[in-house]
Amino acid sequence: MADEKKAETVNLTPEKSAAEREREALLEAAEQTGVSAASLEEQDKFQYKIEDVTDERGIEKADEKYTAENIQVLEGLEAVRKRPGMYIATTASAGLHHLVWEIVDNAIDESLAGYCDHIEVTIESDNSISVSDNGRGIPVDIVAKSGLSGVETAYTILHAGGKFGEGGGYKVSGGLHGVGASVVNALSVLCEVTVRKDGGVYYVKFVDGGRIVDHLKKIGECGPEEHGTTVHFKPDPEIFTETTVYNFDTIKNHLRQMAFLNGGVRISLTDNRPETPITETFYYDGGIREYVSFINAGKTPINKDVLYAQGAEEVTLLDGTKERIYAEIALQWTDYYNNDGVYSFCNNISTKEGGTHVEGFNLALNRIINDYARKAKLLDEKSSNFTTDDCREGLTCVISVKHPNPQYEGQTKTKLGNSEVRKIVSTIVGSYLQEYLLENPDQAKLIVEKVRLAASGRMAAQKARESTRKSALGITTLPGKLADCSSKDPAECELYIVEGNSAGGSAKTGRDRRTQAILPLRGKILNVEKANEERIFKNAEIGNMITAIGAGIRENFDVSKIRYHKIVIMTDADVDGDHIRILLLTFFYRFMKPLIDGGFVYIAQPPLYKIDYKGQAYYAYNDDQLEQLKKALKLKPGYPFQRYKGLGEMDAQQLWETTMDPAARKMIRITIDDATLADKAFTDLMGDDVLPRKEFISKNAKFVKNLDI
Repeated sequence: MADEKKAETVNLTPEKSAAEREREALLEAAEQTGVSAASLEEQDKFQYKIEDVTDERGIEKADEKYTAENIQVLEGLEAVRKRPGMYIATTASAGLHHLVWEIVDNAIDESLAGYCDHIEVTIESDNSISVSDNGRGIPVDIVAKSGLSGVETAYTILHAGGKFGEGGGYKVSGGLHGVGASVVNALSVLCEVTVRKDGGVYYVKFVDGGRIVDHLKKIGECGPEEHGTTVHFKPDPEIFTETTVYNFDTIKNHLRQMAFLNGGVRISLTDNRPETPITETFYYDGGIREYVSFINAGKTPINKDVLYAQGAEEVTLLDGTKERIYAEIALQWTDYYNNDGVYSFCNNISTKEGGTHVEGFNLALNRIINDYARKAKLLDEKSSNFTTDDCREGLTCVISVKHPNPQYEGQTKTKLGNSEVRKIVSTIVGSYLQEYLLENPDQAKLIVEKVRLAASGRMAAQKARESTRKSALGITTLPGKLADCSSKDPAECELYIVEGNSAGGSAKTGRDRRTQAILPLRGKILNVEKANEERIFKNAEIGNMITAIGAGIRENFDVSKIRYHKIVIMTDADVDGDHIRILLLTFFYRFMKPLIDGGFVYIAQPPLYKIDYKGQAYYAYNDDQLEQLKKALKLKPGYPFQRYKGLGEMDAQQLWETTMDPAARKMIRITIDDATLADKAFTDLMGDDVLPRKEFISKNAKFVKNLDI
């Protein structure tokens, strides 16, 4: 009877199917990564068909017939010149460089279509730009709807191009779907387009914001193997009033990223402005695998190889249409402590806020590592699962998705919202990572050990973190060293983080007590790039800053709760001051990154020089201003002046007049245009590897004029 009852009990609770177990693991991982069950249900509505991606570039190749029939016109060109900010966000330096990105994106789209493997970008001596590619060439025949050639239509009519899906010339594109070329033309005093196509060379010239000088004409012959487009444009100084001078490094960094994201495409950059022109070429056959290696330079890898997975799936949407979505992922763990090393892209555009592709990656990472660790007895039954942050500590990962119809969320349009992408990325990463861990037990053990140490560090730091978090949320009193302001409106409040008690005393006396708070620092804070969390949260100076700012840290940081909308770093103009500044920026970048993303972090610019002349004090903030001041005052050679080596040399009134008075002060707002380069810069400057720091010093030492030690 006992055996019969036992049998009955077993029969009443049959073993769960593999699909049910996978679903339970997915839901558990989803709970830990913040993905709602509703989102998972939504993605399950789509039908998926897995495809072979051995020849991805060949599969994605668009129709070789690229003519005016592929050019679609959605609306006429509007007053781009009157509201350029609607199209390029700003007419400052970032907008000026955005013009280059638009034309380069068109060339990259030809690469995505399978017809371009070489792009040349040139900064001409007059700060105009030339971009040449060996793609199919913009169509030169007449577009029926516009009555103009394909070139003229694309460059004079807003929302005209071959990137609108069915009937277009591209399956996937990363540009602004026809907006880019016409906007560049509209904001330029000169724009010339030369097309090599079907044995002919065609040319058209636009001036004064897009006016056609003469319609497209054939100006020569070319061989059948010659094809592509060359665009030469010069930005309009009446639009770009701040600057029309291009920054070589800014363009170089962007083109290098494009080369990483499009393996096998050669991109060259030439600067013709120096007496001896400079040329740099980027070519990465390994694509995003080499991108991960580039980011990790200077770090010690945990797993020796960069792991790489790719895949594509055909998805049937709710309306019955089918879309083919491709994803590739490269990842490698290092000995670092940060867990924000995941960089995501959709159609070559950076999705800084992440999105469904990152959610899918997190789901797979959490599920597979926990599953493997338990089966391999590397995580005992009594222990709770590793968190996603544990799994991501020290991890560098690049996720690149190609989607024919991406949908973005958020004000900045940098968060991917397509639900179907989540499952695709999760499936690709999950299948690959599971297989890799099983087939490489030695490497798997190293990875899991890194994750286990991260979990141990998390738990060891929990008490310190909790006490710090309580302080940050206002449960305990503000630090005694903080001289707070009386206003409670964060929009008008400023926090000055000041080096040293002496300068802190002057700042407290000279400040506007209603809106300006002062927090003096004693010495240098901890280098968070090298320290583990337990040490970080026990550091008194770091604790004081977290408490004063009042918005928490890392995953618990809530930028809406910050007590000041200006966090101002004010340090001496010497080596120690520079070091403290980079230590503070490293801390903000690693633990309060939304502060920098939101533009809330500033660096104060105290004057370097003071001249007393006829009872009046004159200040200069750099060497050029000093020389101009000497000339303006008609001072004789050798007239004495004072060079400030520290803030403590100023009294309260001088500090207010020169550095803290909103009507007269100068401050630098800290921004980040490229997260991967910012991450690499902090690693190079503040990490364990000496070589990158030595190379940086060697390269930049020539720019140092005054060195106070």
